[in-house]
Amino acid sequence: MTTLRVVVDQIIAPAPGPIGQYSEEITRALIQSAPRGCDVEGIVSAAQREKYERLEAALPGLRGLYTTTLPRRELAAAWQLGITASSGNGMIHAPGLFAPLRRHDRVNDGVQVAVTVHDLLAWTHPESLSTSTVAWHKAMMRRARKHADAIVVPSHALAAQLMERFELGDRVRVIPGAARSGLVLPADAEQRAAALGLPERFILTSGSLEPRKGVTALIEGLGRFGGATLPLVVLGAPSWGDVELDAVADDAGLAEGRVLALDKLSPGDLAVVLSRAAVFVAPSRAEGFSASIIEAFQFGVPVVHSDAAALVEVAGDAGVSVELADAAGYPERLAEAVALVLGDDALAERMSVSGRDRSRAFSWRDAAERVWQLHADL
Repeated sequence: MTTLRVVVDQIIAPAPGPIGQYSEEITRALIQSAPRGCDVEGIVSAAQREKYERLEAALPGLRGLYTTTLPRRELAAAWQLGITASSGNGMIHAPGLFAPLRRHDRVNDGVQVAVTVHDLLAWTHPESLSTSTVAWHKAMMRRARKHADAIVVPSHALAAQLMERFELGDRVRVIPGAARSGLVLPADAEQRAAALGLPERFILTSGSLEPRKGVTALIEGLGRFGGATLPLVVLGAPSWGDVELDAVADDAGLAEGRVLALDKLSPGDLAVVLSRAAVFVAPSRAEGFSASIIEAFQFGVPVVHSDAAALVEVAGDAGVSVELADAAGYPERLAEAVALVLGDDALAERMSVSGRDRSRAFSWRDAAERVWQLHADL
């Protein structure tokens, strides 16, 4: 029996975030698509038994958990320093940079380690992260450059950025993610919509008020340049640091109550929100990938997005792209693009059909099969 050991620790981290979601999705798909004679084991830090039980429930079919001797914080520090004895050997796949990276001989030791890089924010937008997070990412990337047998990225755009900064040879593999599981419209959709306070028709976006995400630019555009009078629903927290969503909306001239924040939705609730959106806007200035665009496409929602390279790659020809250059004019261009889609029913219908088609290009099954092939190639 051949065992692929996946670092699943992020799933039970205090704040799992997008990498936790990705870790759960790719690990579940790896289990479901395991070739004959292969299975999947999880690598996890020392933690409470209930967290292990939660992992096992979330990942049915997992062969078991390899528990390290160190809790998460201490394990992160040890791996950052290259102290990795407690992680075991064999084929190891890390859904992030949190990985046991050390010098090894892949052929003679039987050890291979693949890591995943989701973005380069520690280098391109360090202000969006804490100082300690930036330092950790840079340290782990140095270890990956020296010791990773393969580096997985979710887009060709990110691969190009990575190769510009680091000498990685032929180790970079592009394996996109997909929409999260469970995005199925529930039978009680009407009741859920009422409980969430959803307007009958609305503009939808996703992200925090961090400047890089572009949500503030969208709000400014809708408030100052008009063209679209629908309410705006933001999938994200209502504040970022000392910046409040209501204050941003008020400064932009939007009427009180026109902007609604919805955070940490269940898959069923998110499906309800997506199914009722008139247009989805992805205004981010920098991303490594965008599952949110795929999720909107899956429900036939027309998508307006920035021309950040990764977003253009994910959307293909199915969305309306808005130029980022000339930052001062970006809010107005966003508002114009949204108004264009909302004001042209024929265009919106074509985009809906194209988006549904585009969403079928991404699946966790395909991603998992490519990960298995990557380890077979190694």
